[in-house]
Amino acid sequence: MKRTWVKVIAIVVALALCGAGAAFAQKAKKAAGELDISKALLDSYDLIEKKQYKKADAILDKVLAKDPGNPLALNNKASIMVSEKKFDKADTFLNQALPKAKGFMVQVNRVCSVGNICLAFRPVTSGTGNQDLEPLIKMNIEMVKGYMTAGPVPGKGLR
Repeated sequence: MKRTWVKVIAIVVALALCGAGAAFAQKAKKAAGELDISKALLDSYDLIEKKQYKKADAILDKVLAKDPGNPLALNNKASIMVSEKKFDKADTFLNQALPKAKGFMVQVNRVCSVGNICLAFRPVTSGTGNQDLEPLIKMNIEMVKGYMTAGPVPGKGLR
């Protein structure tokens, strides 16, 4: 009789562990399918630097779908709009980013200039940043507005 109860308890424990393992595996599988925003921002920056704007834009759209209003994603999306000479859209993205940029700390360890005016920022890979994103976005807004109001380049037409 004792042996039967020991076997029953062993089977119940084994089943419980299998069930917990399956639940853990399901969570891990789900987590693997979720978007890692930090990695996506890094990947999109690297694509911007390589001038692969369409791929970077697609990644930034996914980031913004998961984290609407992410100021770094909006800033870097604005730099893509500058590359396409869509200055009004760049200005819109930068102005959307500005309210959430205050206090959004980044480590500006690499900066990429797009069209010599709008800067994309590469986020820090670990820890917290030491630079508030707000003044950087304000600088980009000023550059885009200045470019929008500038006249055509002599002999070359629109900028």
